[in-house]
Amino acid sequence: MNKEEQLRMSIRDLFNKGAWLNKFKMEERLKGYKPSEVHCIESIGKNVDPNVTKLAESLYMTRGAISKLTKKLIKKGLIESYQKPDNKKEIYFKLTEKGKVIYKTHEELHKEFQERDKVVFEQVTEEQFDIMLSFVEKYSKHLNAEIKKQGIDIN
Repeated sequence: MNKEEQLRMSIRDLFNKGAWLNKFKMEERLKGYKPSEVHCIESIGKNVDPNVTKLAESLYMTRGAISKLTKKLIKKGLIESYQKPDNKKEIYFKLTEKGKVIYKTHEELHKEFQERDKVVFEQVTEEQFDIMLSFVEKYSKHLNAEIKKQGIDIN
């Protein structure tokens, strides 16, 4: 196996291990909510005036899938829609108090996971971080270009 294959497999394995390890606490603390619902809540909580298009871009989902998902979240009382007085055409979303609890729980879990993994990141030098971040940025730009070739604009 060459180094490129080794790196690809290592990244995939790393992602899968992290997801598997985090899954149990996420399911326990966010019982009754699907990952897509929680990530939509997270995106609504982190973005200014999130609408279907913004959410679709940030979650790498279709606008149709986001429309279905936001309708479910509204029905569950986790988000609500609103319009701006100067733009009655566009619909935006915000978290309800119930949605803010889910958002906060999700953020707390991520902080727990960061704390758990801190021991590894403390050993990484600035130079190593710079090299890894540079690689991730290059790879991300390449994937964005490939996505754009498919006729999808995610930026």
